[in-house]
Amino acid sequence: MKHYIGIAGTHAKGSTNTKLIHFIKNHLADRAEVEIIDASNWPVFQKTPNGKLPEGVQAVADKIAAADGVIISTPEYDHTIPAALMNTFAWLSYGIHPFDNKPVMITGASFGALGTSRAQGHLRRMLDAPEIHAQTMASSDFMVSRSLNAFDEEGNLKDPALVKRFDELFAEFEVFVDLMAKLAQVNQVAEADAAKVGEAE
Repeated sequence: MKHYIGIAGTHAKGSTNTKLIHFIKNHLADRAEVEIIDASNWPVFQKTPNGKLPEGVQAVADKIAAADGVIISTPEYDHTIPAALMNTFAWLSYGIHPFDNKPVMITGASFGALGTSRAQGHLRRMLDAPEIHAQTMASSDFMVSRSLNAFDEEGNLKDPALVKRFDELFAEFEVFVDLMAKLAQVNQVAEADAAKVGEAE
């Protein structure tokens, strides 16, 4: 069973994105382990003396580096991701690189009818930044629109078609995770062979 890190893009109480990441954790319980991290107590990012990280950041970075992949649920604020999620990425790319080549699945929930398409597009570009260098699948965004009415009292998505859509995307994501793992192995072998050639020369 694969192990994933779940990140909610907001710290707001009652957030539907927090509901979504918990739904994903529970929905996948028989297929994957999703560990939801908490970055709500991290300070606003600013450069620190000697690049020191706030308490808890390195522990989360280590979990991300060790995980098979990451699942993120982001709201959309002013056509982009919220400050809380930007802050999380700022600390997790400050002298450390836990997302390097890490497969990431992007999801999001929004009160409106258009979902979180713009925020997810911006998030995809952020994840592609050299300091982060994560890997995402093309055309794989999962969006929950009108999210205030999307969940039942147990936190499950009401719409069976939406659940089916998530299951299809997650199945594709798992294949993507396997492919990225194989690619990493090939790269390691290639680097080792190149090192041997260099030593021989």
